[in-house]
Amino acid sequence: MRYRLLRGFGFVVLAGLAVALVGFIVMQLWNWLLPPLFGWKALGYWQAVGLLVLTQILFGGRRGHRAWHGHWRSRMRERWEQMTPEEREKFRAGLGRHCCARNDVEGSSPSP
Repeated sequence: MRYRLLRGFGFVVLAGLAVALVGFIVMQLWNWLLPPLFGWKALGYWQAVGLLVLTQILFGGRRGHRAWHGHWRSRMRERWEQMTPEEREKFRAGLGRHCCARNDVEGSSPSP
């Protein structure tokens, strides 16, 4: 229990230091490049951290999502390999009914 608490505290401290360092780097790069090139105003430290948070919200960058996607793909591959040819064909037909981008499955004509 105590080890977990110390480990969690260490993670919080390291995450805080990482955010502080990346915020400082964003501020320095912004102030070095954008005011001379485009005439934009220089950023303060907290504005740079806010910009960093905003870009994370808008453009993603969540590593957990990609890891989950890979896990889903491997599980689906395992299930596919365990299916009989009849089960695979039934799955394809069901997928074709629910998929908007592709109406024809294995050469069948699209339904009206």
